[in-house]
Amino acid sequence: MADTRNRTRRILWSLIVLLLGGALVAAFWPRPALVDLGEVTRGPLTVTIDEEGRTQVHDVYIVSTPVAGRLLRVGAIAGDAVEQGQTVAHMRPVNPDALDVRTREQAMALLDAAKAALKVAEAEVNAAAANADLTAADFQRSEALAARGAVSTAALDRARSEARSAAAQLETAKAAVSMREAELANARAQLISFEDLGLAAAVAGNHANDISLVAPISGRILRVLQQSETILGAGSAVLEIGDIATDLEIVVELISSDAVQVSLGDRVMIDDWGGDAVLDGEVTRIAPQGLTKVSALGVEEQRVEVTVRFSGPPEERSGLGHGYRVVTRIVVWEEADTLQLPQSALFRQDGGWAVLRARDGRAEQVPVDLGPGNGSAAQVLSGLDAGDQVVLYPAADLADGARIAPRSTE
Repeated sequence: MADTRNRTRRILWSLIVLLLGGALVAAFWPRPALVDLGEVTRGPLTVTIDEEGRTQVHDVYIVSTPVAGRLLRVGAIAGDAVEQGQTVAHMRPVNPDALDVRTREQAMALLDAAKAALKVAEAEVNAAAANADLTAADFQRSEALAARGAVSTAALDRARSEARSAAAQLETAKAAVSMREAELANARAQLISFEDLGLAAAVAGNHANDISLVAPISGRILRVLQQSETILGAGSAVLEIGDIATDLEIVVELISSDAVQVSLGDRVMIDDWGGDAVLDGEVTRIAPQGLTKVSALGVEEQRVEVTVRFSGPPEERSGLGHGYRVVTRIVVWEEADTLQLPQSALFRQDGGWAVLRARDGRAEQVPVDLGPGNGSAAQVLSGLDAGDQVVLYPAADLADGARIAPRSTE
């Protein structure tokens, strides 16, 4: 009876030891590392340079004052549509300054002097005319006498010269009269003041001489620079007008290291502008000079202005205006069908690139040759085939040959 109890006790202890040993072995047995897997595929791949830009009208026309004067209040506002030749504002010539007593007396003295000089010039015309008539009569008599041989040839030539000289003096005297008349008109103009009847009529409401400012093109008013009535000098800007529908473009400031990768004619995808569709564009200009700009972090950067023109119909971007923000994606490389893998699977190895390929439950380190990449995918030139599974975001301690298992996505 005692032997039976001892045997039963030994069997129970043996089972307990086996269970504990199995539990310890199961607890410390190496398990495969859970990883995220991505697939090497074939398909289109596009490499872009993404940067914010702003829209602008390429040719902005400024309506300015042709002369100095009073600009009347501008009724137009920004956004109004205008037609070429349409009046957008009115102005009146500026009123002359009132004369003080001294200036008026000086002007009166100049007027009297001009009148006297005109009378002197007219008297000189009369004297020159009389002299011209006398010399002309002497020349006619000399010609008659010379025909009969009573006067020498030298006397006839002398009479002819005196007649011509007298005629020239008469023309000079007449020209002096014209000059004195102009001086008289200038002296009278110095006396114009607010008492002038013509100016008084204009101030009272005769606006027949108002100057109209017209739109040079058909488009929209972009900005009203002078809204209220005011006095402006000649050449002062009043309005800015542009054709938003057909003359809109985008200016993008790229970092110079990105700008050297861009070429004229590169395709551009315009996104995040407020509409649902992605707009098409084309690079039309790359500035030859960079500008130093300070970023939000206080870092100096060399920026290059790149101009992009819309290539689609204007109806697709009807909501865009002048100075709007957009996001441009300039295509610097693209391939319609190429082998590619997720760029998150790559890591540096011996100066090159490598990935961990999943094969038979183990991680296999494979060196790869790469082409261009766009941040999410990269072109594979050699080392992998379509359909291969690669480890995404490989851990630093995940070695070649390590056991792996895909992480559940549920």
